[in-house]
Amino acid sequence: MMLPTRTLALAAAVGFSSLLSTSWAQSEGGNDRPNISGNVGVLWQSYAEDTLIGAQVPPSKTGYNAFANVLYNQGDFSAGIRYESYLNSVLGFPGRFDGSGIGYRFARYADKDRGIDVTVGNFYDQFGSGLVFRSYEERNLGIDNAMDGFRLILTPLDGLQVKFIYGKQRFDFDDGLVNGPGILRAVNAEADLNALVARWQERPTKVTLGASFVSKFQSGSAFNVDSLVLGMPQNVGSWSYRINAVRKGWMASAEYAGKINDPSADNGYTFRNGEAFLANLGYSQKGLGVLFTAKMVDNMSYRSDRDLRLFDLPINYIPAVTQQHTYNLAATLYPYATVITGETSASAEIFYTLPKGSQWGGKYGTKLSASFSAANSLDTTRYKDGDLDQVRYGYERNSWGPGEELFVRDFNVSASRKLNKSWKVKYTYFHFDFNTLTTPVTTDYKGIVNANIHVLETQWKVKPKQSLRTELQGLWVGEDKESPGQLQDKGHWATVVAEYTWSPHWFVSVVDQYNFGNNDMDKRIHYLYGAAGYINGPHRLSVGYGKRREGIFCVGGVCRAVPASNGFEMTFTSSF
Repeated sequence: MMLPTRTLALAAAVGFSSLLSTSWAQSEGGNDRPNISGNVGVLWQSYAEDTLIGAQVPPSKTGYNAFANVLYNQGDFSAGIRYESYLNSVLGFPGRFDGSGIGYRFARYADKDRGIDVTVGNFYDQFGSGLVFRSYEERNLGIDNAMDGFRLILTPLDGLQVKFIYGKQRFDFDDGLVNGPGILRAVNAEADLNALVARWQERPTKVTLGASFVSKFQSGSAFNVDSLVLGMPQNVGSWSYRINAVRKGWMASAEYAGKINDPSADNGYTFRNGEAFLANLGYSQKGLGVLFTAKMVDNMSYRSDRDLRLFDLPINYIPAVTQQHTYNLAATLYPYATVITGETSASAEIFYTLPKGSQWGGKYGTKLSASFSAANSLDTTRYKDGDLDQVRYGYERNSWGPGEELFVRDFNVSASRKLNKSWKVKYTYFHFDFNTLTTPVTTDYKGIVNANIHVLETQWKVKPKQSLRTELQGLWVGEDKESPGQLQDKGHWATVVAEYTWSPHWFVSVVDQYNFGNNDMDKRIHYLYGAAGYINGPHRLSVGYGKRREGIFCVGGVCRAVPASNGFEMTFTSSF
């Protein structure tokens, strides 16, 4: 429960924002009506000890995360705050998030007619694909590196936009916002050539160019390595160039990024420069879509605190080329996290719809898809031990091609079809070759896991406004070559999901994840979890109880560890 003083502070902040924005609008002569909106989210968990699955009970016995966003808009002015509360934070989130207070606040004035947009306080933004800068929030992962400072966006001409950013990044929460030590200075320019060049305005090919420069400052001192005194760079710059082109059903994009030497905990404090390259080529028309992606990353760890790791204070973001899955077994057992220090990867996806009324398409049509992706180490050669270059730079990159070490290989195909007015069915097959040394999702096995997953999903419209959705999933792994007769990692798995919905308000669901092929008979456990909920417009309440498996939870190639748990969970979300 929020303390009365916190509640008063929240009300005072909202009142101040409203008064300020009203005065601003009046001074500009605006007659726009004010608008207040926002949303609320609460996550509460209880914990019970379960030695069989490794679930532990924290001293508080419960976890609690909550937030409320309040946004005020009037004319060209907007302001907002986010009140957050962690009493104590839910297990799996950063344990240093503690207390209640203001974690995000901003004021913004955007005059589109004059091409001026100014933000002070917190804000999120991204340059291009994010290779040199991305400030974002992913609440399910506990990630929030919001900028805290000043942003100026100028649009001097139609088709030309320039951004200037100066500030620090959010790092911690201790009864309020805590920023990291580094200072960021950044500029980004975007040019729409079709809008800038008069004779190109009617051309079918649309081209956009972009360029970015980001610099971080963090004070540092020299340190000794093998009797060498190496000075730590205090200003580290990075830059990127990109192009996007679209013509009818075709699209193509490419982005190159570079970074000067940036010794950090991620790269073992080496002084190599960094590089990254990302390219996409796609085509789409009615019933068909194709996408090819290629990526190379070499030493592109970039943080506003060089001594941190994992997802603390990242300045940039390296998009994942491997496909992000949603089914339980494919998404939670072997999810791949992008290797920011060195990776070469590529993917290809195709989507095709067999037409309605055709022999294979049936009455309603049949949707097909296939995807292949792979990520490897870089093609490099390490410098000889004892060599000064080995101390300073670690390795030499031979090419932008793949190296010998496989990180992940992912192939999947799916087919979905509406059988009649009441039934839909979808089948998906996955094959993974997954290196658990690269992404340590398990402590039971070190090496390549070969996994095959089959999923059958059905949807049955039982009655008007009532439906049942089910998933039958099975995962089978290969034999452990180091231990004949034993299965790789934790062996085979099965998952059953059933969700019943009474539209528009009620739903119940049951999930059973069963480790039926574990080499240890005592660990062939059912992770059973049930939930029920009520939905009323923008308001949603859900209550569940059961066991959760220890593992890795990923979103967009960024992952966090989730501990095993056994207990109740309550979630509430609302918007206004």
